[in-house]
Amino acid sequence: MTNVAKMIDHTLLKPEATFNDVAALVEEAKELGTYSVCVSPSMLPLPEDVELGDVKLCVVVGFPSGAVASEVKAAEAARAVAAGADEVDMVINLGYAKEHDWDALEYDIAVVRDAIPFALLKVIIESATLTDEEIVEACKCAEASGADFVKTSTGFHPAGGASVEAVKLMKETVGDELEVKASGGIRDAETAKKMIEAGATRLGLSSSRAVIEGF
Repeated sequence: MTNVAKMIDHTLLKPEATFNDVAALVEEAKELGTYSVCVSPSMLPLPEDVELGDVKLCVVVGFPSGAVASEVKAAEAARAVAAGADEVDMVINLGYAKEHDWDALEYDIAVVRDAIPFALLKVIIESATLTDEEIVEACKCAEASGADFVKTSTGFHPAGGASVEAVKLMKETVGDELEVKASGGIRDAETAKKMIEAGATRLGLSSSRAVIEGF
């Protein structure tokens, strides 16, 4: 099995999280050897005494609803990257997907892509809220807009998080053009293994230690 730690975005997105919590997250990420930490945009720039080392910095945008103006997401993404983010995980406007307004959805992603041309962009489609057809079309919009990843979930939607079926369908849709991040409800090694086998190359986890120890 691949070194699973290097597939993990070690995540802390609780609204009540503090800068001290983020500092602790970074230290744990370095200890565990995770690929990145994923935090809220209000946490940037990180305090000067927080040293990332080899750990990448990922930030969410339009989180968790995605129901903000596309231009606001773009501005939020640009600010995050200017403040040190290496990667941006944006939430799509789910209403566009449910209305099958694929032109609007493609625009929603493209303006963020244009705002951060040199950062890695992951597109959260909230797969548990979508039909299979909508998952496929949302992935195609992400690909057409120049994204790097499609991501299953925020982990905050009542419909649920990642599923093996969604990851498999997303991977089948994007092939080798984009990568797939599974996130939401992955709390043990057995679930993580299933997501990886289905095609996920990145995992969004808050239970990183338990998953790594399970491997």
